[in-house]
Amino acid sequence: MSDHGDDFNAWCGDSAPAIHRTEDQWLTEARFIRHAANKLLPKDLPLCLPGEPGECGRGAQQHVLAWGAALKAAAQHVIENASPAPAYTYYAGQTLYQRSLSDLRAQATNADTSRAAEEHPPQ
Repeated sequence: MSDHGDDFNAWCGDSAPAIHRTEDQWLTEARFIRHAANKLLPKDLPLCLPGEPGECGRGAQQHVLAWGAALKAAAQHVIENASPAPAYTYYAGQTLYQRSLSDLRAQATNADTSRAAEEHPPQ
């Protein structure tokens, strides 16, 4: 896969990430996403992260976004191939997806709230 989202002009780094992570944390997440995507995609994603043999010069956060999109597409393709009718595709790809996404967001919010309480206990 050579698509790293270069047609999107906001990779200039002037905006803050959605969540704060170090470059090493972004690298770890990018590797996890690449591993998951490589299990589903017909062609492996390249070893092009910073410090890898085919380093492409893009940051780890950009890889998380681009490869996350590839993983999302691969998951949708799995749903489409497994569905016996369009209604099943819609239900799994939209309804179940939205439920799962809502659950993940709630878990992340709860984790952020707990972490903030631990970092700043009441006095």
